[in-house]
Amino acid sequence: MAMEPSRRHFLAAAVATVASRSLGAAGQELAGMTIEQASVLLRRGAATPVDLTEACLNRIEKLNPRINAFIAVMDQALTQAREMAAEQSRGEWRGPLHGIPITLKDNIDIVGVRTTAASELFKDRIPTEDAEVARRLKNAGAIIIGKTNLHEFAYGTTSAVTYFGAVHNPWALDRIPGGSSGGSAAAISADLCLGSLGTDTGGSVRIPASYCGVVGFKPTYGRVSCRGVIPLSWTLDHVGPICKTVEDTALVLDAIGGYDPQDPASADVPVPSYTRALDLPVAKLRLGIPRSPYFEGLDSEVQKAVETAIGVLAKLTSGARDVTLPPANGVNLIGPEAYAYHAKWISESPNLYQPATRAILQRSADSKAPAYADALHRVYLLRREIRKTFDSVDVLITPTMPLPPVTIEASSTQAVTTRNTAPFDIYGLPTISVPCGFTSAELPIGVQISGAPFAEPTVMALAHAYEQATPWHTRRPSL
Repeated sequence: MAMEPSRRHFLAAAVATVASRSLGAAGQELAGMTIEQASVLLRRGAATPVDLTEACLNRIEKLNPRINAFIAVMDQALTQAREMAAEQSRGEWRGPLHGIPITLKDNIDIVGVRTTAASELFKDRIPTEDAEVARRLKNAGAIIIGKTNLHEFAYGTTSAVTYFGAVHNPWALDRIPGGSSGGSAAAISADLCLGSLGTDTGGSVRIPASYCGVVGFKPTYGRVSCRGVIPLSWTLDHVGPICKTVEDTALVLDAIGGYDPQDPASADVPVPSYTRALDLPVAKLRLGIPRSPYFEGLDSEVQKAVETAIGVLAKLTSGARDVTLPPANGVNLIGPEAYAYHAKWISESPNLYQPATRAILQRSADSKAPAYADALHRVYLLRREIRKTFDSVDVLITPTMPLPPVTIEASSTQAVTTRNTAPFDIYGLPTISVPCGFTSAELPIGVQISGAPFAEPTVMALAHAYEQATPWHTRRPSL
């Protein structure tokens, strides 16, 4: 559906109000920086948090009508930026995210700010407290600049099913950006913000990262709190960063990672410095290549790009060998867990859901307890069994997506598979998607790197080494 006029006018007015000063070419350059580059600039006093925030707001005003990455732009963003600038002038520095404009997927709560999950059902929902990840970002000095569009209730892979209109891929505006965190990935790709948070239950951080040519990282299950995030599947939900570089994802994960005693799924496991982990040696790492089913039915250009990436990775490490992973197909937890959350609303107000979301939820209404219990038991077993894989290898390499993104028009009839992404939510493994090439039509291609539970440092070190050895992360769409 197209973005309704009232929302389009509201969003344009909000951006125009807060972005009062044009920075021109310099502003575009600021918005195009990585978090690390911008943080260094701020520390040197060569720019202020206000400069960065205005640069992003102006770019949102210019480009978001074409991309539709945002559901809301925060009218308090400049106020927060001035507060961070004032702290900086007093010699107070909260860390690398101090003064950095970041967005949140609009299923992550911010106190007093409408959080909709891209649904008419929640169009007036205003949380009374921050999600834990939002609280941690604020404490780190980040400026929450807006809430990004998504596939309704994070229950899909296209970001075309949303009350606020489809998100468009910045590389090809007629194409989907992937989902469900499509707005977050599109905003990063188009330089509308410097970092973003998404959620990942079946691939919803990594799919859009791959399709939009940016980096998306799903940490180990329980590494990042999901408290204050509208759930899709409690057993599979993850929160993770979407950024321009691996280094930026490490900076964000440093801020949001860690134990939350109020989140029952949170893991009380020591948190290392992920930015320091980027310098870990990778020469002795052993690569595992699970050919089946991850390399089956690939688009020829995807296959070529991923095989080339494996060649680079093999040279950086001790080499690659084929491995077989325990099969994770047929585990249906999302359906019954999503229905459990939505049961009251889908019964009382089914018309407030998008038709595709309503249909998929209603199909789970008759879920049987034995089948659900069996699926849950399988997840527990798989999360134990997958650990054995890392007796013989250190990381796993797969294509992120088998095929390039389809058009928005075709997305209603052509399914976008989660075959290569969903298993790693079931396993609960830390998994990153990094750009590894482009099709002849200039559509991005991503490669996945996965590690053992809580081996985020290993995954990030290898992803960073690959990124430094290749040019793909430096490319941005022409808009």
